[in-house]
Amino acid sequence: MQDTQADNSDFNRLWWHSRRGMLELDVLLIPFLEKAYRDLDKEDQERYKKLLSCEDADMFEWFMQRSRSDDPDLQHIVDIILARVQPD
Repeated sequence: MQDTQADNSDFNRLWWHSRRGMLELDVLLIPFLEKAYRDLDKEDQERYKKLLSCEDADMFEWFMQRSRSDDPDLQHIVDIILARVQPD
C-alpha cells in the first residue's frame, strides 16, 4: 500500500510539472504522461523527469522540430514523445 501511495504521489507531482501553461506543450506532455509514462523503462522515466526541468521555449523548439537538444538523453525522450503523437 505504501509503495502505491508513493507511486501515486510521484505521478501526481509529475502531472503538475507536465502542465506547462503553453497549450502546445500541454497537449503533448499530459497525454504522454497519462498513457505512456508508466510503460517506459526506468531510464526513460528519468529522461522524462529531466525533460521537465528544461525551459518551455527549448521544449517547444524540440517538439516543433525546429531544433534538436544537444543532450542525447533529452533528444531521446523528445523522439519517444514525438513518435507517440505522430505515428508513421
